[in-house]
Amino acid sequence: MTGPTRSDIFIHGHPGNAWLAQTIEPTLEPGLPICDPHHHLWPETATRTPYTLYLLPELAKDLTSGHDIRSTVYVEARSMYHTDGPEELRSVGEVAFADNQAIESATGLHGPSNAIAAIIGRANLQLGDAVAPVFDALQAASPTRFRGIRHSVTSDPHPEAAGSTNREPGILGEPASREGAHLLASRGLTFEAWLYHPQLRELANFARAVPELTIILNHVGGLTRVGPYADDPERTLATWRDGIADVASCPNVVVKLGGLGLPRTGFDFHVRETPIGSEEIADALAPFIHYCIDQFGPSRGMFESNFPVDKVSYVYPILWNAFKRLSVDFPAADRAALFHDTATRVYRIEA
Repeated sequence: MTGPTRSDIFIHGHPGNAWLAQTIEPTLEPGLPICDPHHHLWPETATRTPYTLYLLPELAKDLTSGHDIRSTVYVEARSMYHTDGPEELRSVGEVAFADNQAIESATGLHGPSNAIAAIIGRANLQLGDAVAPVFDALQAASPTRFRGIRHSVTSDPHPEAAGSTNREPGILGEPASREGAHLLASRGLTFEAWLYHPQLRELANFARAVPELTIILNHVGGLTRVGPYADDPERTLATWRDGIADVASCPNVVVKLGGLGLPRTGFDFHVRETPIGSEEIADALAPFIHYCIDQFGPSRGMFESNFPVDKVSYVYPILWNAFKRLSVDFPAADRAALFHDTATRVYRIEA
């Protein structure tokens, strides 16, 4: 019998599908407090087919699936944009949508978790100082939860690795982008960095140019092991390691530890006959996550779900079991930081 095909991935992302349900585990350490600092929400549309519907009810099912998820952070995903008005302001619709979902969560109808305690929107830093009205509008759309922006700069010259959201190269080095970043920092807001691992040195230069800006590096630095990066795995790993070390030397950068269920990371969890369990996930991810923790330290690292995107590979409770397994020998204070305290500090989430 062969494993799932690429077309099957469109089905496997569904929250209740039979493929994911084949692997079930009891929750490990159910009393360990967690803040999930990275998830998305979106309706089922033609562009979201691989991951299907994921709104507050679906999120709530994951948050109440066994682990002690105290709070979460919503991160922009080009969802629920306004369909008219100035292009640069259309992303305000997503923040307004996320804030409404947070208000509904606060009623307690979907469980005790403080879902969407903080919100990351999108703004184009390439506007330079002209991005100020966008920041104003995003803040107005969520006065108490808006914490910063993500301007994805993912760019790669190789079509096999570039993905569907390939940007022009060198965005973080542009003077206008740095003007926008200084303005972002002056407002006490943060910047989420989503890029691919060959761009890590570019991010390090950006972080040094705007030292007052808190930067959150997404998904262990965008490890990419498809296309040409799969041909020479040792060189790919060395490039990633060097980039992570360079970024970690910037004290204003913290790292999110997750996003490794993405097919582009090369683990191929998503094409297995039976979904992977937490013990094997922990063994596979530990070398990468441990390296990041060694470089950044627990006070600048945070475990993340990246759901529902990573749901293409495993279910929510099994992922958190894996994080618990790969950190089981860490001191209690380090684990508290990685699972909860770093995220709540960076995103200013009150208990």
